[in-house]
Amino acid sequence: MARAPSKHGRDQALDFQGFLSDLQDWELSLKDKDKKMRPQDSNKEIPKTRDFGTSSYSRNYDPINAVSSSFTSEDSLPDAASEKELGNEYFKQKKFKEAIDCYARSIALSPTAVAHANRAMSYIKIKRFQEAEDDCTEALNLDDRYIKAYSRRATARKELGKLKESYEDAEFALRLEPHNQEIKKQYAEAKSLYEKRILQKASGALKNSEQEMHKLGKLDTKVNGHSIQPVSSSTQRTEKTAVEDHTKRTNTSGKQASKVSVQELASRAASRAKVLAAESITPPTSAYQFEASWRGLSGDRALQAKLLKAISPSALPQIFKNALTVHILVDIIKCVTTFFIDEMDLAVNILENLTEVPRFDTLIMFLSSTDKADLAKIWDEVFYNEATPIEFAEKLDNLRTKYCLKR
Repeated sequence: MARAPSKHGRDQALDFQGFLSDLQDWELSLKDKDKKMRPQDSNKEIPKTRDFGTSSYSRNYDPINAVSSSFTSEDSLPDAASEKELGNEYFKQKKFKEAIDCYARSIALSPTAVAHANRAMSYIKIKRFQEAEDDCTEALNLDDRYIKAYSRRATARKELGKLKESYEDAEFALRLEPHNQEIKKQYAEAKSLYEKRILQKASGALKNSEQEMHKLGKLDTKVNGHSIQPVSSSTQRTEKTAVEDHTKRTNTSGKQASKVSVQELASRAASRAKVLAAESITPPTSAYQFEASWRGLSGDRALQAKLLKAISPSALPQIFKNALTVHILVDIIKCVTTFFIDEMDLAVNILENLTEVPRFDTLIMFLSSTDKADLAKIWDEVFYNEATPIEFAEKLDNLRTKYCLKR
């Protein structure tokens, strides 16, 4: 016959059951606190409570670690997109400094062109234009076709007095979106300011030259005046007329000389600028940088060729991405045929990598009949020349097909 459990044994069992019950109540209270602290998660399914009647509970389940892990779950971590959206809300409320902080956190978590451009706009609102320019540049490094970044950088650069750079940004934005009325307005304003700056500089230089010549004319008149002897009134009038004519001739020649000197100065400055540009050529990393450098060297194919040689042909698809224009494409090919004909390997390499630029096939469709005729002539007269090494003939034939040039 089985012996009934002793009173001591029954008390121990009851104490253990009470301990488990208290432990369960404690866990439930922690879950209630967790719900209050995270109301957005109230609709989520609560994991089923473990079976407290098993002996494995005390060995394997740690309620403190479970609660701690719930607070460090992925849902509770800051999110780049939500920080950006919060920044947008602050911007709408004109709380620009708070918006800047939110965009900064978004960029720290995951940098995007939009976050940089939005922070730039916030900086513009509080007149911190240098930071705005820097942010727009970072945005364009991430996406060189982001129109808002070009537009906002044009605004920042205008305020910084960088009128030439502001004009170039507005011009490039207009090329990307020619029907955007706001960009058109910004471009017209930037162009007007830049042209006024050029006119002011030219007028200042001309005025200074005229003043110098006028001083010389007055000095000459004074000397002649002292040398004239007052014999008679008619003689004085004659001599006075002669002096006036001489002064007029002097002033006229002075103006002409000043115009010539200004032109010479402008020519020398342009030449010097090109020399400096040639010395400081660095490989561009975006279509914007390439086009700005290419335009700056316009009129000098040798310097443009030097710019091309500074770029690895394999980098061309990454540089241009979706921003290669028909004008630049044709210009590059013409430069290649002029300066790279003795380096056919490099010429073919450039032509091949240009075909790898995204949307190249679409770009070719927009070639005008004149451009196609020019390129066909280049292939016939330059690339199919007897001097062309035979090992490149097949490659050039394939490239002709890719450039849609019928024989």
